[in-house]
Amino acid sequence: MDGKQSARDCATIQKFQRKHEISPDQGYAGLYTYRAVMWEQALAAGDAIKGCPDRSGIVVCIDMNRQVLWVEDAGKVIFRPVPARTGAPDYPTRSGWHEIYSRKKEFWSTLYDGPMPFAQFFDGGQALHASYRNIWEDPGSHGCVNLRYDEAKALWNGLALGDSVYVWGRRTGG
Repeated sequence: MDGKQSARDCATIQKFQRKHEISPDQGYAGLYTYRAVMWEQALAAGDAIKGCPDRSGIVVCIDMNRQVLWVEDAGKVIFRPVPARTGAPDYPTRSGWHEIYSRKKEFWSTLYDGPMPFAQFFDGGQALHASYRNIWEDPGSHGCVNLRYDEAKALWNGLALGDSVYVWGRRTGG
């Protein structure tokens, strides 16, 4: 509030960073801490969260500005906001309206030689899927929308072929 960071402020930030497994957890509020705050604010907004156009049916909402994903059904939140990692600057996640056209529970990317559990493809090779990396770290993905494992699994159980995906905004940072 006063524009100065006290030892107490640093201790509070460090506690927040440890809660969210942000590294380094030195008490300085950098980009990863900012993203965690954006997620907590989105979570607190509940049904009042903004950004995704209201539309009948299921819509996966991906806000690249905040690095957050949630799901709505006719404008009502049915899958709470979760942190997401979208494409790195050289591999941007494509914005706009898409549709889930393929689902592979156990998928291996031959292009990037890596696992993509609970892959739900929505645009070319771009998919929603679990990542074994820390969700806060940079750089971003190769265009996919990475989620924590348990959240990708829950999303897998709640979506189907033909569900809409809406992506907007621009990823900040690396």
